[in-house]
Amino acid sequence: MAKKILLLGSGELGKEFVISAKRKGQYVIACDSYVGAPAMQVADEFEVFSMLDGDALEAAVAKHKPDIIVPEIEAIRTEKLYDFETRGIQVVPSAKAVNFTMNRQAIRDLAAKELGLKTAKYFYAKSLEELKEAAEKVGFPCVVKPLMSSSGKGQSVVKSADDLEQAWVYGCEGSRGDIKELIIEEFIKFDSEITLLTVTQKNGPTLFCPPIGHVQKSGDYRESFQPAFVKPEHLLEAQKMAAKVTEALTGAGIWGVEFFLSNENGVYFSELSPRPHDTGMVTLAGTQNLNEFELHCRAVLGLPIPEITQERIGASAVILSEITSNEAPRYSGEEEVCRETNTYLRIFGKPTTRKNRRMGVVVSYAPLGSDLDALREKCKAVAAKVKVF
Repeated sequence: MAKKILLLGSGELGKEFVISAKRKGQYVIACDSYVGAPAMQVADEFEVFSMLDGDALEAAVAKHKPDIIVPEIEAIRTEKLYDFETRGIQVVPSAKAVNFTMNRQAIRDLAAKELGLKTAKYFYAKSLEELKEAAEKVGFPCVVKPLMSSSGKGQSVVKSADDLEQAWVYGCEGSRGDIKELIIEEFIKFDSEITLLTVTQKNGPTLFCPPIGHVQKSGDYRESFQPAFVKPEHLLEAQKMAAKVTEALTGAGIWGVEFFLSNENGVYFSELSPRPHDTGMVTLAGTQNLNEFELHCRAVLGLPIPEITQERIGASAVILSEITSNEAPRYSGEEEVCRETNTYLRIFGKPTTRKNRRMGVVVSYAPLGSDLDALREKCKAVAAKVKVF
């Protein structure tokens, strides 16, 4: 049962995955581009290198000879994963899934053109001129994103042609890896957006978590809550879409599938991540019988997941740094959080900080049937008491 797991990316989501894996007796090597990353603090071993460096990635695999490779970030030399898979190493969820979803062009074309899922109208641009041409076809406002990025980096809403040059520069600066190409999308007038955590199993049916609502700022997650209200017919449509795209990508694990919901036009597929999702940190409040990291770990190891049940309502709110510092951050306000009932504080343990970097999260819960809006306000107010200095 014990496996050696090579974790590619060691942030806060990776840290929670390692905790789940260690509770099941697994051996984990955490990898990232800097020393002291959160997951390294709880893993058995660690390696520091850029995962865009194919030779360094190959060397780490040769050194540790893992049974399983679990990617947790976007910036990976993903074509290497196909090689590892052919050698008998399990890639999570699969080399195809990681390769497709790390690049917005591959996943969007799969969803829209091959699977026929409803998405925003979109085009690609490799230059400012191509971006201008695409904007004329899509219209304003429109959304511009790098093909490869994370946490909303490089993403902007363009309201007029005058903003396109700035959007091009910002998009290229926010691109991860060596791909300098942007995607330009029709702006969908949606009423809400959700993350539908979807679990694919080696020997079991595809399962869905209760929908998670979230609020983003500058393309980055700020708060999430579960369960989000979704019309039954829209939830069913989203589940069908999620099942279809995860089946096409193959493999076992948890997926964060994002949707726009429009009361007038129904459900639009937005994006997909083949790993635990940041908005899913709300499940650390015990909103489900199994949190997203436990679900991911079970799916990766091929352990049964009999069901996913909603146990209580929950909310999460992030703790952001207001400073930039290369020194170990300190915190104030932790006592204030701990005085609150039904509330947990999670400090990620990042060794340095920068302005607006996510340094922790507060999660709160209440019994089923309680006022979710009131819980969200409480959680945000409590999180705001924690300061980074």
